[in-house]
Amino acid sequence: MNVTVCPASSPLRGTITVPGDKSISHRALLLGALAEGTTTVHNLLRSADCLSTASCLKALGVGIEGLEGSGPVTVAGRGLQGLAEPEDVLDAGNSGTTARLLLGILAGQPFTALLTGDASLRRRPMARVTAPLARMGAQILGRRDGSLLPLAVRGGRLRGGHFALPVASAQLKSALLLAGLNAEGETSITEPAPSRDHTERMLAAWGVPLRRAGSSVILPAGPRLRAQTVSVPGDISAAAFFLVAAAILPGSQVTIKGVGVNSTRTGVLDVLARMGAPVTLTDRHEESGEPLADITVAAAPLQGVEIAGPLIPRLIDEIPALAVAACYAQGETVIRDAAELRVKESDRLAALARELGALGADIRELPDGLIIRGRPLHGGEVKSHGDHRLAMALAVAALAARGPVTIAGADCVSISFPTFFSQVPGTRRH
Repeated sequence: MNVTVCPASSPLRGTITVPGDKSISHRALLLGALAEGTTTVHNLLRSADCLSTASCLKALGVGIEGLEGSGPVTVAGRGLQGLAEPEDVLDAGNSGTTARLLLGILAGQPFTALLTGDASLRRRPMARVTAPLARMGAQILGRRDGSLLPLAVRGGRLRGGHFALPVASAQLKSALLLAGLNAEGETSITEPAPSRDHTERMLAAWGVPLRRAGSSVILPAGPRLRAQTVSVPGDISAAAFFLVAAAILPGSQVTIKGVGVNSTRTGVLDVLARMGAPVTLTDRHEESGEPLADITVAAAPLQGVEIAGPLIPRLIDEIPALAVAACYAQGETVIRDAAELRVKESDRLAALARELGALGADIRELPDGLIIRGRPLHGGEVKSHGDHRLAMALAVAALAARGPVTIAGADCVSISFPTFFSQVPGTRRH
């Protein structure tokens, strides 16, 4: 599907909601499968990525009901060792979260499973997960010494241990924690900087006595998971596109209700505030162990900033949206320490530089980031590169551009935000 987004004819004003958080939705399904009892999940994100997780779990014998509707979803847990050997290859689709977290689960199961994904996912690196899982005792075979999908996983008796992660990665940390649920001895994980902590919060809420020691999280041996009722907050990564749209369109003010504001995910709010956008959080409360709030952002003259260091893991998925904000800011925005973006659904650094550049952005690619000097964008034709966050960023750029923007391959937004274009004014599908 191609879409054309026309410049906004009036300011964006009002209150909206965004779909459930993708990271938490994945984890609710996965932990529900490993728990004892039936888990009920409210506001589950029914995107292509999360449906890939559900499909893989069904192939492992997990009963999941309610995916076809809009109400709660139930997951009939099978316990830590209760999954069934799949009869066919498990397909993670385009979802890196599905693949990496499922590798951690499969590593501790007493059977062999084959895991693959689409062409994009088969190019994404898996060695940072498969290598430590092999140290724990799993047998993993695949292309390039087990670093690329498809992968064959022979699970078995795992050993805990201490793992110092080379990068701050919630997917790697979560894979090791999920493997550690079936390991003998403690599993201790140390990160170089904090990454999103949804897995730790959820494990604690589900009865696992995790401990913290400085920058390490410690999982004891022999835990049990009790089924829960989970309410998934709105996804701040989805909200980011509308927050940026409000910040760059004069006269705009948008409130997004019930968004997750976990401090490991709110770097985008910090950066927008530093750029000069008024950011207000109201109705703060907590549900299912996660903090929520209503977020309001209003338009203002933006200034370029530096985005680097420990801030990066707190906004890695929001960099495409922030790159658009930088295009409409005065002065220079420098993004560094974000080389991780080269191994997402696309090489996001190269793709952002190419496609925003096609709209007139003054943007230069760095090995680990971007340098963007603000100036008005014009219309044009761009490509999504099959990357949902790039497609949404280009749509937001179009709202403030001087002419319509046509985005080829825009249907990839179904990966995380299937209804995105229905909420973007001036959109025409063709």
